[in-house]
Amino acid sequence: MLRCVSEAGAAQPVRTHAFPLPGSSAAVPDRTSLQQSTKVSFRRPRAKPQRCAGGVPAPPISGKLGGIFGTSRRSPTAGPTFTMAPGEKIKAKIKKNLTVRGPQASSIKELMEWYCLNTNTHGCRRIVVSRGRLRKLIWIMLTLSAVGLILWQCALLVLSFYTVSVSIKVHFHKLDFPAVTICNINPYRYSVVKELLAGLDQETKNALKNLYGLSNIKSRKRREADPPQTAEENSHSKFLNILPLVVFEANDTTKEVTDLLTGRKRKVSGTIIHKASDVMHVQETKKTVGFQMCEKNGTNDDCATYTFNSGVNAIREWYKLHYMNIMAQVPLEKKINMSYSAEELLVTCFFDGVSCDARNFTLFHHPMYGNCYTFNGATNGTVLSTSMGGSEYGLQVVLYIDEEEYNPFLISSTGAKVVIHRQDEYPFIEDIGTEIETAMATSMGMHLTESFKLSEPYSQCTKDGSDVPVKSVYDATYSLQICLHSCFQRHMAEKCHCAQYSQPAPENVSYCNYQKHPNWMYCYYKLHQAFVREELGCQAICREPCNFKEWSLTTSLAQWPSDISENWILDVLTWDKGQKENKRLNKTDLAKLLIFYKDLNQRSIKESPANSIETLLSNFGGQLGLWMSCSVVCVLEIIEVFFIDFFSVIARRCWQKTKKRWAQRKSQQGQPSPENPSDLTGCDNPTCVLDDDPPTFSTALQLPQAPGAHVPGTPPPKYNTLRIERAFSNQLQDTQDPEKP
Repeated sequence: MLRCVSEAGAAQPVRTHAFPLPGSSAAVPDRTSLQQSTKVSFRRPRAKPQRCAGGVPAPPISGKLGGIFGTSRRSPTAGPTFTMAPGEKIKAKIKKNLTVRGPQASSIKELMEWYCLNTNTHGCRRIVVSRGRLRKLIWIMLTLSAVGLILWQCALLVLSFYTVSVSIKVHFHKLDFPAVTICNINPYRYSVVKELLAGLDQETKNALKNLYGLSNIKSRKRREADPPQTAEENSHSKFLNILPLVVFEANDTTKEVTDLLTGRKRKVSGTIIHKASDVMHVQETKKTVGFQMCEKNGTNDDCATYTFNSGVNAIREWYKLHYMNIMAQVPLEKKINMSYSAEELLVTCFFDGVSCDARNFTLFHHPMYGNCYTFNGATNGTVLSTSMGGSEYGLQVVLYIDEEEYNPFLISSTGAKVVIHRQDEYPFIEDIGTEIETAMATSMGMHLTESFKLSEPYSQCTKDGSDVPVKSVYDATYSLQICLHSCFQRHMAEKCHCAQYSQPAPENVSYCNYQKHPNWMYCYYKLHQAFVREELGCQAICREPCNFKEWSLTTSLAQWPSDISENWILDVLTWDKGQKENKRLNKTDLAKLLIFYKDLNQRSIKESPANSIETLLSNFGGQLGLWMSCSVVCVLEIIEVFFIDFFSVIARRCWQKTKKRWAQRKSQQGQPSPENPSDLTGCDNPTCVLDDDPPTFSTALQLPQAPGAHVPGTPPPKYNTLRIERAFSNQLQDTQDPEKP
């Protein structure tokens, strides 16, 4: 029995054939039986071909014996051995010669070839099987274009995922009537507040006299003649000293102005800000009027001059600043008493065909509009509703405007302002109020629209304002106007150390006045300019609410009362008001207001997500099937090949290179031992097995040879001794040839 040794040094028993010796009675086996007797009972596993120590491959054995028995092995000292049948050898040869080895490929090229031949995407397969470079190039371009289109379309689907679809529904049912807040444009009765504004009014008249030569400025109501102002009083004008009025001459580029207080010309420095006119003026003027604001130290570098192209705007703005400064020091209770009561403002009231009075209105005091009154404010938790549409089923009120009590410098128009809002909302009279004319019947037809928007990530709206980093100064439900005004008021309290008068003040912050805060006017103007330019960041922080109600108004006007019915209507209303007012009413003192639903149709605008995960996956599948005839399994296959197998091949190559360098470095550091059989080179190594096939399962079980041990072997058979012997030693006589002796 011959024992062959593989590279691992393991010995393996090898099947040999024993031939009959000369003179034996055993018959010589034929070729078929000989081949069957040489088959090995073990299956060959795939392994590396055996090599001699030193890296020299063992050459195959040729000859008659090799041609007969298929595979043989010969060691330098051993005879022939037989390990594999011809059929198995051919099968192993085919497997060995396959170029593509799947995910276990040794190179990236082989991995890509295997993927293109086995994937279901037709374009990749055509790249490999197409003949000719031109066809391959065309299919490469088409495949890459399809991949690019898939990525582009899928990116658009992802980016458009958070889109909304808007649905509009119209409901017909009984509607709740909104809250209606009504204010007289004139905040306080001039006869009551005149004492507080006497000095300011006198300086305003003097300024108008110096600018335009106006001396007789009075309201419609006769009042006592104002005492003339002496030269000493003029030299000590308090308001002009705090906020001096200046005049710029036309086409003057020297920045020289005329001071209205002293009448002298002086040069101004610092910033000159021109504010556009919002009130129409009758004729062009050659003069530009403005006022100058400075810091506390009074230096020219800290001053700013605001100019207006209309003297009306300049005087009104100058008067308004001083008016807010004066009224900020008046207690709230006193201001409520100086304004109009509900009985004075309301003359008649009807709602849904039923009479109402001042008890149905709630007081709301506004700093710039005085006492305002809210109808259906739900103070007791009850909200009125209307069952029919039309002017007969809405709110009808007649308002007493009392034009004679108007402040001539603060108010330039007559009438009232009305705001329609929810019961829990703050009425912004100055922002969204609608003016009502006197001697007119104003009809407002309403349509209710309720909007429901989706919050993040679909939009930037907020549900209740709790996620907005601005603390509200209003005692009302969150709205965009509340957030903006609260943000400005917070910056005002932080930088100017006081609150602006026209809006509610934050906690522990008082309203601005130049007795306590001498620089508040200049600070307010600078801050307001930064707010308009969006430099404070309030517009970026504040967000609109997700759910809100909006009443769209259709306004119409009609003369009221008519010329025919004017006499008796005014007489009756005068008799009604005569119990408190000993005067006959004028039509310019009255205004009629009608607010009603045009119909009971409520329009609801609701947003809903336009896409879902199921829709997105379906769209992905459609794009993959359209451009590359691909499915989800193909995508998983691509992930496996390009993200797992690809890097596995690279890691395997890097590991082999690292291992090889490590072995070379180790061999260079130490000297090999001559007693080790692996140090022998060439075929002189006694453990060498000459075979061009990979090692078998049997060779893997071989044990290493002892050093210096002789490997026994069986000599090859002697073919010249093989002959056919007679079966019988003596032949019968009747079978013998007669011719032979």
